[in-house]
Amino acid sequence: MPASSPFRIGLTRDFLKPDGTIGFGDIGLSLFDTAPNVTWEFLADHSPILTPQQIAGFDGLLVLAPQVTAATLVGNDRLSLIARFGVGYDNVDVPACTAAGVMLTITPDGVRRPVAVSAITLLLALSHKLLIKDRLTRTGRWAEKLNHMGQGVKGRTLGVLGVGNIGREIFQLAAPFEMRHLGYDPFLKTSVAGVELVSFETILQESDYLIVSCALTPETHHLLNADRLALMKSNAYLINVARGPIIDQLALTDALAEQRIAGAGLDVFAVEPIANDDPLLALDNVILSPHGICWTDECFQGIGRSACQSLIDVAAGRTPTNLVNRDVLNSPRLRSLYESRVPR
Repeated sequence: MPASSPFRIGLTRDFLKPDGTIGFGDIGLSLFDTAPNVTWEFLADHSPILTPQQIAGFDGLLVLAPQVTAATLVGNDRLSLIARFGVGYDNVDVPACTAAGVMLTITPDGVRRPVAVSAITLLLALSHKLLIKDRLTRTGRWAEKLNHMGQGVKGRTLGVLGVGNIGREIFQLAAPFEMRHLGYDPFLKTSVAGVELVSFETILQESDYLIVSCALTPETHHLLNADRLALMKSNAYLINVARGPIIDQLALTDALAEQRIAGAGLDVFAVEPIANDDPLLALDNVILSPHGICWTDECFQGIGRSACQSLIDVAAGRTPTNLVNRDVLNSPRLRSLYESRVPR
């Protein structure tokens, strides 16, 4: 595509509310309006899996929830970048993108602080039994508060599965609580100040608060199964702000119902939305959030501006930051697309 031709960006329609307005506030779309030779629009329709027809004619995509599969990219002749609105990319077939010469970017800089704050929010709410006390107050059971003593965090052990972008931020935010910090991350190559890197079994056995902050991959699917949950303390709390399938949800439900662990804070689930008759909903030792506890103006502005900047960088012939599939830079097709964008 000649550099003089506009770089066309398509946004998936799930950014829109039923009334046609954007449901996430300011996500940085004004950056497109000031970028030279860039146009943008919403895809014509919504589907859970993007089709070749939907993405035809676009050079870049800003994608929220729809899946991008190998079939999506069949016959693609213009697309060079999929900018995922968020840090998870389990809805995108990365090898298929690489094979098709399409880059994939994510937005770790936008979600780092908001997701870490969310994890700490759940930790404190669980430690103080906040929702239980809220229900006591609303139902006139004031006298029962002595039956629901909270658990202080000073001197307790905080464990984090996945000591990456968000995991490190969690430890930083928790520093004033004077907790012992344990981390487990088989891919970590260097030490982290103030964090003891331990084995998987050790972090399960010794954590009073265990936060899941790793990516969902074939290796981490049901990483926390029944046998591994059985290693946790009976007074421990489990918090998941990553992806639901990392935990065997049925095994966790049993552990919570039988009080083999003290409680859980879950922002993600095996299937979303969670079914109305799911037994998790009947338990009073779990705090549930609809995969949106980190949804704040700060979060969406950070995510949006990061994703939009990636698209602008590619439109200008620059390599974007936060590129997931760096091997794609060796693609002859992608190099040809880049060369066509650079003014001569």
